[in-house]
Amino acid sequence: MPTYGYRRVHALLRQQAELEGWPLPNHKRVWRVMKAHNLLLTRHVGGVERRHDGRVAVEARNTRWCSDGFEIACDNGERVRVAFTLDCCDREAITYVGTTGGITSEHVRDMMVEAVERRFGLVNRLPSAIEWLSDNGSCYVARETQRFASSLGMLPRTTPLQSPQSNGMAEAFVRTFKRDYARVRPCPDA
Repeated sequence: MPTYGYRRVHALLRQQAELEGWPLPNHKRVWRVMKAHNLLLTRHVGGVERRHDGRVAVEARNTRWCSDGFEIACDNGERVRVAFTLDCCDREAITYVGTTGGITSEHVRDMMVEAVERRFGLVNRLPSAIEWLSDNGSCYVARETQRFASSLGMLPRTTPLQSPQSNGMAEAFVRTFKRDYARVRPCPDA
């Protein structure tokens, strides 16, 4: 029981007491006994704070694009899932896709093609490499998506796990969109 806190130990002792017909233990007494024998767990105070000194924004257009997704709840209970592509220089929303199902890697690949066509016209490959920054969602880290991005001339980059601030520009866009549009406009259904 080295990873059991006093609450869990108390619950186990209470279950055992009920089965055996013993008097129920007091949770404060369990805490005192565990403290006396140095068995209490150390309090969890959060993860290690990491420095975030990198920059998402860039100085020139078409050098880094970021992508993310979010969900909007409708009045009738349906949900609309939206994914988008932003330019990290001018913060322009280049492309987006919306669906009532999940965002798939096919949706992401379609967004990549549409973004390239909107910025460069009908080309088979980008004239210079563009970083594609996204989180670690399954649609972004799928092998097909990674290969497709590379074949277009993109450099797929994912944020570190549990670090949404590394894709801060996309996260800020989501907050702004939800605050300024999704929460103030009626959305009866998908």
